[in-house]
Amino acid sequence: MNQESAPQERQEFDLRKFSWLIVYVIFFGVLNETVFNVSTPKIAEQFQLQPSEVSWVVTSFIITFGLGQVIFGKLADIYDLRRLIVIGILIYVSSSLLGMVLQAWYPFVILSRAIQGAGASALPALTMVIVARYFTPQQRGKLFGLFTSTASFAVGVGPVIGGFVSAYMHWSFLFLIPVFTLASLPAFLKLLPKEEPKEGTAKVDLLGAALLGAAISFLVIFCTNPEWPYLLISLVATVWFILHIRRTEQPFVDPELFRAPLYRTGVLIGFLLFGAVMGIVFVVPIMINTLHGLSTDEIGLVMFPGAFSAVIFGTVAGNLTAKKGSHPVFYTGIALVGASLLILAVLTDKWIWLTSAVLVLMYIGFSFVQTSMAETITQTLPASRIGVGMGFYGLAAFIAGAVGTAAVASLLDIGIFDFRFLPFVGRAEAHPFSNLLLVFAGITAVCGLMYLRTLGRKRQTEPVPAP
Repeated sequence: MNQESAPQERQEFDLRKFSWLIVYVIFFGVLNETVFNVSTPKIAEQFQLQPSEVSWVVTSFIITFGLGQVIFGKLADIYDLRRLIVIGILIYVSSSLLGMVLQAWYPFVILSRAIQGAGASALPALTMVIVARYFTPQQRGKLFGLFTSTASFAVGVGPVIGGFVSAYMHWSFLFLIPVFTLASLPAFLKLLPKEEPKEGTAKVDLLGAALLGAAISFLVIFCTNPEWPYLLISLVATVWFILHIRRTEQPFVDPELFRAPLYRTGVLIGFLLFGAVMGIVFVVPIMINTLHGLSTDEIGLVMFPGAFSAVIFGTVAGNLTAKKGSHPVFYTGIALVGASLLILAVLTDKWIWLTSAVLVLMYIGFSFVQTSMAETITQTLPASRIGVGMGFYGLAAFIAGAVGTAAVASLLDIGIFDFRFLPFVGRAEAHPFSNLLLVFAGITAVCGLMYLRTLGRKRQTEPVPAP
């Protein structure tokens, strides 16, 4: 008996070490999603760029990061996890070094950021697979909570770190952050068991991924440079993608997911909310710099309390969701986000300390909404489809982030909001930011009403029919 149980005990002891390893790699993987946000004014100044042009520093990473997570998730069903993690980290680090070396040429900065996103996507995708494959259900619940809190903190603290690096060194040094992930390779190679390749059990729909990537990329290009050929190409790629996944045996996105109206509504709500969130995260540093003249490190300090609150209240939101259910947590979060946006819209050109305080409320609201939406979406899916369903939900969120960032940058470029709407906003340079925040508040209200009339009507939602 003892001899038989010994290997199992040794394996459980080894797997417990993954908790801190997961925190480490998720932090440095997700951090790059927002670490360049605060530095965009300096990048725009160096290369003489408009907001729509400099937004590609963020959107190029988001697009490949979202697509890459789905691809690495599918590859994990075929190949050895250790090999995939090594490949992902090496792509992440090598593209970062490329960006550092070629940071004087803006096209190479964008190329490096796109490759960075592809490499970084391996970290959250494969660590999720590790948790699901090797941990018990009780351990998984805690580790998924740790995963979410770490990712939320990384997204929130990214602008803070980016601000300090840009202020005291140079924005290009942000490219060196992924080098820290190399330290995790020995631990992964030591702790992960060697797996035999499972050739033929699954395949990656590369054509589907390419079509979806083209549809997203040309839509983002259209948002930043509104010429109709770009939109036409995006629409053609979208139609081709839809037809392709309906005919392919193992499609990039399973069309069966969309048979359930509640799941479709949940994805749409998540798309709108995450697009608004990333638009806000992109525009706030520009707003603070324009209206208050703060340096990048000072902007980081203004945003840090909000980022820190996301960690604390992400855990609170998880506990409340477990005790009270997802609906009251969602309504609380959406109310906090909406109220914060309205306050900022009215007082956008006033005291900077007020901006910092309102951002805390906004980040708390975001953490409540994110946690409750994840739980609500899982309730619309049967157990056999939770993985693929949540995977597409995450992909839709990343697409929304790319489109939202590009759309906001383009709207600032063309000056469509350069007029006084609220009588409380006196300074002319504050008008576009105030009006944008009102638009975001409107999107938040629409999402709240959609949730109330659909997902919020039933405590136990109807799942997607199992195959």
